[in-house]
Amino acid sequence: MEKIILFAPLVGSLIGGFGWRYIGEKGAQYVTTGLLFLACLLSWVVFLTHGPETQHIHILDFIQSGTLDTAWSIRLDRLTSIMLIVVTTVSALVHLYSFGYMAHDENWKEGESYKARFFAYLSFFTFAMLALVTADNLVQMFFGWEGVGVASYLLIGFYYKKPSANAAAIKAFVVNRVGDFGFALGIFGLFYLTDSIKFDDVFAAAPALAETQLHFLWTEWNAANLLAFLLFVGAMGKSAQLFLHTWLPDAMEGPTPVSALIHAATMVTAGVFLVCRMSPLMEYAPEAMAFVTFLGATTAFVAATIGLVQNDIKRVIAYSTMSQLGYMFVAAGVGVYSAAMFHLLTHAFFKAMLFLGAGSVIHAMHHEQDMRNYGALRKKIPYTFGAMMIGTLAITGVGIPLTTIGFAGFLSKDAIIESAWAGTGGGYAFWMLVIAALFTSFYSWRLMFLTFYGEARGNKHTHDHAHESPKVMLIPLGVLALGAVFSGMVWYGVFFGDHHKVNAFFGIEAHHAAEADTGHGEEAGHGDDHGAAPADDHAMAESHGMAPQGAIFMAPDNHVIDDAHHAPTWVKVSPFVAMVIGFLTAVWFYIWNPAMPKRLAEVQRPLYLFLLNKWYFDEIYDAIFVRPARALGRFLWKRGDGNVIDGAINGVAMGIIPFFTRLAGRAQSGYIFTYAFAMVIGIVVLITWMTLSGGAH
Repeated sequence: MEKIILFAPLVGSLIGGFGWRYIGEKGAQYVTTGLLFLACLLSWVVFLTHGPETQHIHILDFIQSGTLDTAWSIRLDRLTSIMLIVVTTVSALVHLYSFGYMAHDENWKEGESYKARFFAYLSFFTFAMLALVTADNLVQMFFGWEGVGVASYLLIGFYYKKPSANAAAIKAFVVNRVGDFGFALGIFGLFYLTDSIKFDDVFAAAPALAETQLHFLWTEWNAANLLAFLLFVGAMGKSAQLFLHTWLPDAMEGPTPVSALIHAATMVTAGVFLVCRMSPLMEYAPEAMAFVTFLGATTAFVAATIGLVQNDIKRVIAYSTMSQLGYMFVAAGVGVYSAAMFHLLTHAFFKAMLFLGAGSVIHAMHHEQDMRNYGALRKKIPYTFGAMMIGTLAITGVGIPLTTIGFAGFLSKDAIIESAWAGTGGGYAFWMLVIAALFTSFYSWRLMFLTFYGEARGNKHTHDHAHESPKVMLIPLGVLALGAVFSGMVWYGVFFGDHHKVNAFFGIEAHHAAEADTGHGEEAGHGDDHGAAPADDHAMAESHGMAPQGAIFMAPDNHVIDDAHHAPTWVKVSPFVAMVIGFLTAVWFYIWNPAMPKRLAEVQRPLYLFLLNKWYFDEIYDAIFVRPARALGRFLWKRGDGNVIDGAINGVAMGIIPFFTRLAGRAQSGYIFTYAFAMVIGIVVLITWMTLSGGAH
């Protein structure tokens, strides 16, 4: 079953990409979509039936050299099963949605096979993502990691006739290579120190790495902290964290289904998955995890500020994605990996729905993406309006305070904010996330009010002919709406509820049971009545270097979940208060006093331009990296290649060679006495040389 889940998208991609001439474009769409729904169905079966234990499913042998063994295996545990349902569910619904969205694409002509190619790219992307999340060693994960990068390049640049799409694809590819270089260094360092790239071996060696010093860049580093940081650099690129985030908004050049697939639930969450997968190492790298927390909180804040003033509907949602990823990294940074995965799961539903809903709006408005040209669309496209409303209620965190009743984002986001308060003592990360929650509410409701309320703006003909999307595009919205409403309430208990439930769900109760039985602290025995393995056996396994049990690992002194549940009431209600303030501000600006935003932008012109230009990151990078690189390229081209290389070759070709050619030409006079004289001279030279060198006796 697990192998079918992994390889079904690959088979669909190959058939759709190379066999469309035989089965037709429609056939390619049906095959790729059908196989994705098969993988989705089986993924849910695995998620609902597979327990917390870890299972290794061998596929084939790969690179074997000395101690290096990169056999391709599926690592099936709770973390994997969560990612399986996220990836396959969103991908299957995106495939179905694309039937309608790409049906009348104006960028292509009939007979160009673009539909078959598009669906093949989607399926290939899904396969690469599944290869990443099912990896049992770091090399296999890197294979999926790079495969996702290639697929995203193809999908972002799908409209290759548009220069902006080509530039966005190249930008995404180059920026991600920066992060991937850090990831590769981390893999090299782990193999150098542990002599293995298998997860179990690396996890077992984590305590020793915490006591090891590593010489790198002319100084000494704690090995665990350095390697955890390098792995996080890779996560920064894929998950668009601050400084490596500039590719994400430009990636909106791809078709809207691509935005939903890549930027909602799959590629951008790979970094969060990596940090959670490597939790046994991360728990022994406190300085690195403090950096993860700081950068995640800063990313959430910065992205939220930029989203306040963006006018492209897809870019607003893109910066929302970047901000929400910051939340996930804060949760992982303070050691509550289950909360990070909880928000990853709920975010997949409501963010995919928001992107697909935005695609439905764009479809209705004949590919107009500027929200300033929308307005009064709720009666024109009521089903899309309902779906977008549910998504907005989910992302802004609407629910009943101090209860577990609310939309998906209400429960998962609040869990992270409470964890940030507990993990950092109510410091920087907590307040950044609360402020980001306020901004999230504002720009999300701003999007809704500009799009669906007020008066019709822009092209009147476009408004008059706006129409609801076909059912094939609305069905995925309905399915995702169910997840946006119920996923938080259904899974709150096992992701962030009582620690007994969390430990049992992720299979980490045996570790705490062992700590309790061996007398390592009173608080360490919270899960002793849920032990999946004898405590003494587990303690013995730890002493012999075996890997920690469970899909995630939490150190014995990690009590952040318990502390979060005992947070003061004001901490628990702060996200709700921030949401209400953001909502009321948006109502004031765009319903009660629509002239206010323009006046405020004129009064605060520098700040408005600063946010509109995305903190000028692109301009700064252009000045620091792009222009110097181009200048160096021009210098090497004109001075190096032109003057030195071409000049030397041309000098040889036009100077020295003609000289010897003329000299040889003169020697060929055609007269016998000239040749005889040359022979005599040659004989004299030979006799002289032999005489002087002693060769003649």
